[in-house]
Amino acid sequence: MSKRHSQKYKIDRRMGENIWGRAKSPVNKRAYGPGQHGQRRAGKLSDFGLQLRAKQKLKGYYGNITEKQFKRIYTEAQRLRGNTAENLIGLLESRLDAIVYRAKFVPTVFAARQFVNHGHVRVNGKRVNIASYMVKPGDVVEVREKSRSMALVLEALGSPERDVPDYLDLDAKGMKATYTRKPEFNEVPYPVKMEPNLVVEFYSS
Repeated sequence: MSKRHSQKYKIDRRMGENIWGRAKSPVNKRAYGPGQHGQRRAGKLSDFGLQLRAKQKLKGYYGNITEKQFKRIYTEAQRLRGNTAENLIGLLESRLDAIVYRAKFVPTVFAARQFVNHGHVRVNGKRVNIASYMVKPGDVVEVREKSRSMALVLEALGSPERDVPDYLDLDAKGMKATYTRKPEFNEVPYPVKMEPNLVVEFYSS
């Protein structure tokens, strides 16, 4: 299985945006790209360039999703009834690692993937260690009892950095969250502007 080895904050630098809204992002200090040519003035992007950038930003936001995984999610979004861009966001937000991140059980999307892979999470009482597992509306996601005292979890839950969205019903004390429904695009708390319509154009062209 392929891995994206670039450091997470390189995505911020490449995009020139603090895509996770984190206080530690280097974009807060250096709003130019990484590498020795990062400070060159960026040229105007073509339509394809804008579409590619939108795809890379959305894909990067959800952590270590590979191109193959992301394309598979897009294909499923296209197959479903309704607006493909809305379906794409709904499917991305239904991933178990995304739910764990949104519920503030961990501080970052990267930590969420690792947290799930290491078996710290249960869905409807059963341990699930697959980050890409699709959570269904009504499913209950919780931190395994043995993992509830981890500093990572306690710090994340106590952090004022993010709010829990309306499509999750969080029981912070019990460290469990019910996924009530798939969200609409405008409900998802992205810190920066995402353009799933351009992602659809990218794959449709």
